[in-house]
Amino acid sequence: MRAIPETIKQLLIINILFFIGSGFLGEMGNDLLALHYFQNDKFLLSQLITHMFMHGNLYHILFNMFGLWMFGSPLVQMWGSKKFLFFYFSSGLGAAAIQLLAYYFEIQSVFSALQVNNMSFESFKNILSEGSYNTSILQFVEEKSLSSSYAAFNSSLVGASGAIYGVLVAFAFSFPNSELMLLFPPIPIKAKFLVPGLIIIDLFFGLSSFSLGPIAHFAHVGGALTGLIMVWYWNKNQFNKNRWN
Repeated sequence: MRAIPETIKQLLIINILFFIGSGFLGEMGNDLLALHYFQNDKFLLSQLITHMFMHGNLYHILFNMFGLWMFGSPLVQMWGSKKFLFFYFSSGLGAAAIQLLAYYFEIQSVFSALQVNNMSFESFKNILSEGSYNTSILQFVEEKSLSSSYAAFNSSLVGASGAIYGVLVAFAFSFPNSELMLLFPPIPIKAKFLVPGLIIIDLFFGLSSFSLGPIAHFAHVGGALTGLIMVWYWNKNQFNKNRWN
């Protein structure tokens, strides 16, 4: 543990404390700390930050914390704590923004069809909140689309994955020829090939009807995109290092 930068240690500890604490709080913890859709009554501005420390299960937090340690440590050593933390939280916020935007377009596409038939958004919001609707609505929208909008409106986004994807991109940008070993297949792949491949996979699942489970694919893409823009800008403009002292 002495080889781990102090900033990474602190993030690991905070995530673990949130994970343990949320287990005691149960549903109330999810309502208060997970990120809800911005038009849902459960949404709080503080959730834009707190959701990054929440995780759905043990595997979720283990994978994210392993990624934070493995890819975040060299970035902290290269950038320093302040610059890394700014980057980390900015990537997490970018991830949340893109995922919420994806939810917005999904909900809006269904509402637009109902709005033509004189339905107010307040009425539509009540349908999404309660999960019950008159079958006559299905004359104008597919049940699959309505179910998808219901899931988006009542979603609760948790995890550091969006921020970690930003860290992954920064690592690949800074150390493109570092070889990373996969479990399947067990062969080394350079970071400059592996990281874009992961993002393409997320983009595919985000845009298609296929699913690997309750994964916020657009949050991963959003975190990666935010991270890429930041490291590209910093590299191009040789961002003043003294700013972070």
